[in-house]
Amino acid sequence: MTLQIAVRFAYQPLYSLHTGGVVAFEALARPGRGTAHELLADARRSGKLAEVDIGLAAEAVRQQNDPQNPLPLHLNLSARTVAAPPSEFDPLTDALGLAGRRTRDVVLEIGPPFSLVPADQLLTGMRRLTDLGFRLALDGLGRGDLPLTLLASAPIDLVKLDRTVLRGLPHDPAAVAVVEAVLHFASRTDNRLVATGLETTEQLEAARKLGVRIAQGNLLAPPDGNHAPLPAPDAPGPFIPGTARARRVGDFLRPATTLPEDATCDDVREVLAAADGPSGVVGIDDRHRPQWSVDRTRFLVSVTGMYGHALHAKRPASRLADAPHTIHVDASALEFLELVTDADWGRTGDDVVVVDDRGRCLGVVLVTEVVRGVAEAKVEEAVSLSPLTRLPGSDAVARDVDRRINAREPFVAAWLDVDSFKTVNDTAGFAAGDDLIRTLGRTLTELESRLRRMRVSHVGGDDFLIACDVDEIGTVAAALLDTPWSADEMPVTVSLATLVCGNGAIKSYKDASRLLAPLKKRAKEVPGSSWVLGRPGSDRVEVLRGITTRGLPSPRAAAGF
Repeated sequence: MTLQIAVRFAYQPLYSLHTGGVVAFEALARPGRGTAHELLADARRSGKLAEVDIGLAAEAVRQQNDPQNPLPLHLNLSARTVAAPPSEFDPLTDALGLAGRRTRDVVLEIGPPFSLVPADQLLTGMRRLTDLGFRLALDGLGRGDLPLTLLASAPIDLVKLDRTVLRGLPHDPAAVAVVEAVLHFASRTDNRLVATGLETTEQLEAARKLGVRIAQGNLLAPPDGNHAPLPAPDAPGPFIPGTARARRVGDFLRPATTLPEDATCDDVREVLAAADGPSGVVGIDDRHRPQWSVDRTRFLVSVTGMYGHALHAKRPASRLADAPHTIHVDASALEFLELVTDADWGRTGDDVVVVDDRGRCLGVVLVTEVVRGVAEAKVEEAVSLSPLTRLPGSDAVARDVDRRINAREPFVAAWLDVDSFKTVNDTAGFAAGDDLIRTLGRTLTELESRLRRMRVSHVGGDDFLIACDVDEIGTVAAALLDTPWSADEMPVTVSLATLVCGNGAIKSYKDASRLLAPLKKRAKEVPGSSWVLGRPGSDRVEVLRGITTRGLPSPRAAAGF
């Protein structure tokens, strides 16, 4: 159907809490007047709910149409619409066909009210949709009237936990218990749980630590009226605590064997039968965009079997081909693996076609090679972590500082260490000294999870490096200097040296390191837990925290930074 009312769509990303990358987009209707809820309520009263509901889904496909983006699209349907006759869904499947999308790339989010539809009719409708290739999600768990019997028997891939439950995280034991229970259900049924409507970084971090894999909410990214492409791994975006970025897909690129999209089965067989025949062939159009892909093994089985040559030889190769799996060249390896999982790519042995911004074929990658590369990177990362604090070495802050310099961003570089740490070890013992370093490491790790732009390195011994935004350093200093540190009941103080760098103030991480050295020395000269601040190009050093020669706090200590 064609909607008789102007409706635009905003597209809100769903993020992986493992990689920090976007794994899907949800289409959210924005009618020209009123709300989507009111529009559907009017359609329900007029007996046209299914027509309007499916029409909205079809319009969302048309507006979001972007053949270069392989991310799944989430579309909302009411439970009553799901029970409609199969023919009612023709406008949606037609829109997908025109957009070049497959039903398997679409997740239909089924929302309340559920009690108005007989359970057997609803389950029958859901099974019909899965037979068409759609994947299903149940929306609004914890808010609407979703019965547990439906949750247990529905053919779904995802469950979306409502924000009303997640608001209790992390301090409400009942909310934590509910999330743990739903996660257990999802694990036992091979489903994925999506946390929706996250509002604070504390909720986000609690959800991630509990084991939630996917999250959505304005905290991460609000709905965007324009469809956003798959972000590059180094592009600015929401920092999700605990996530990591891996190498790019382009690092695993290998040349693709291509043929024109109108090639015959004989053309493909000749290429594959060569002594150094490739693992697959990609059919491309006149703009070098992938149109189909052929897996070597499956293709040769089809054409070399009984009557295979007679049936297929002179016919188009596309008849034995699959729709190509594509990935953008700038996607990270971890995002690629997450996409393979969340897009339900069953043929993980096939070549995956790598495309550029215009959808042109640049080459192929193999899932097995990406898995191996990520595993090796994880091993290297684990080796570089401090055994005491599990924090990375100086390279982590060095990369972050160099990135900020290249982006001409103002930032603070800081050096934290324990005063007279050798005396601590000699007096309280090495075990107590190690415990102190672990405690400092945990404090810094917790700060890093709360402050979106903070990065921490454990250089070794009692030395830590920090990079953060200018407006974050006050929080960092307060957490470190207001804490009464001790080693086996022996009072301990710490020194914090900070360098505030404006746009273009320094040229490299090495410059920052060189300028921090005298600031660290000055901080050590200030009695008590101290904080000093300097700026490139200036000999002035400000003592922001510490004990003056009269035994009183520094005059700027109470004022903060």
